[in-house]
Amino acid sequence: MSTGAIHHERWFRAVWRWHFYAGLFCLPFILWLSVTGGIYLFKPQIEGWLYAPFTHVAQPGMPMLAPEKIVAAGTAAVPGSVLHKYVLPEAPEDAVQLLVGSGAEETRVWVHPQTARVLKAVPEEDRFIRVVFRLHGELLAGQWGSALVEIAACWTIVMILTGLFLWWPRGRGGKGLGGILWPRLQGGRRVFWRDLHAVVGLWVSIGAIFLIVSGLPWAKNWGDYLKQVRVATGTAAVRQDWSAGSEADAAERAALDRGVRAMLDEHAEHHGMTMPHVAPKGPALDRVVAKAAALGLAAPAEVSPPTRAGGRWLVQSQAEDRTRRVSVEIGDDGAVIGSQGYGDRHWIDRAVGFGVAVHEGAWLGLLNQLVNLLVLIGLVLLAVSSAVLWWRRRPQGVLGAPQAKHPLRHSWALVATAVLLGLLMPLFGITLAIAAAFELVARRAMPGLARWLGLRPNVSNL
Repeated sequence: MSTGAIHHERWFRAVWRWHFYAGLFCLPFILWLSVTGGIYLFKPQIEGWLYAPFTHVAQPGMPMLAPEKIVAAGTAAVPGSVLHKYVLPEAPEDAVQLLVGSGAEETRVWVHPQTARVLKAVPEEDRFIRVVFRLHGELLAGQWGSALVEIAACWTIVMILTGLFLWWPRGRGGKGLGGILWPRLQGGRRVFWRDLHAVVGLWVSIGAIFLIVSGLPWAKNWGDYLKQVRVATGTAAVRQDWSAGSEADAAERAALDRGVRAMLDEHAEHHGMTMPHVAPKGPALDRVVAKAAALGLAAPAEVSPPTRAGGRWLVQSQAEDRTRRVSVEIGDDGAVIGSQGYGDRHWIDRAVGFGVAVHEGAWLGLLNQLVNLLVLIGLVLLAVSSAVLWWRRRPQGVLGAPQAKHPLRHSWALVATAVLLGLLMPLFGITLAIAAAFELVARRAMPGLARWLGLRPNVSNL
């Protein structure tokens, strides 16, 4: 074998081994995130089905209650709560949804718009789709779960990139595109599973990397890293339009609650009702809701009360497609003071907003959902085929990682690539350093473990 061929074989096996390790770690996370992400993709359909009983509940021809009376009924249903958000109904006959809370705890309440009867009340974080959201992003484990998911996401990118390196056709001559662009069906089970893994990896690679990168702003550590970079560069947004994790969301809800309670007017407790700050000339809530409804913002639109003296009411579109979202500030008298749409945001916020919309399948509706679902199904096939390949080829008594041929020579290109990925994904850089240190220690001090992991060269094959 020529020197060039030996060098290429060493590199190929080294990349293959890191691909194996990354896949072994990422496999359960890929399955978990694909399933939970696939469920969350269809959030509009799921919530439409779950909450269908609260649509078209009003009787035609009968008068509607004023928003202040609806809020009074909603807050009374959750003792000690105050209004956090008034959700404009998508149709006049629908029940009004309120988010009422005490501290960081919020409850979603559905109120009949004509009778003020409370139709349903459920803690916001206990709703099915919210549980799926936290399972997907944090494993219901807060910032530690978020960090674990972020590490898995970063290593999945490495797994895909190394997989593309391994997939790249070399020396095939005129053997055709079977096994490259589509799986060969005539070569037996081993060839089929190998081809399925390689071909599916090729076709889903771009979509998978996009889904991973567009999901990183939600991650606690990477999201904080992005904020620090933006503060340092003077590009930080006043108000972020995506979740920064359950703990940050809870802190934001608690701050809103404190502000709303501070704004409760001592004269607002008329007729036994606790209301948000009311302007001297009449109920500001009624005027603001009427004005917000007339703006025609993409549904659902939420009205939040002021949280400081002289503050404004905030009306925000929470449309699934974030490129359609608009925020409007309204005064107590119902006059519009200012607004900000998608096009008014910094380009970083627009890019993240677009990425999140596509990530959630909201940009192009059902088509976006189905394309994302295909990518997720592809990732599941990748995970399953990798497990089958490993199980079928694993030797007895070892993990089954590709054996090292010979120590590789130093490569500045490899170092530069690792440093760049480490800067872009800090948790990847940290875990890569830990893995490299562990490999070095295992090679020198734990020969038995090193052989089991495939870290020591197989001398007979040199």
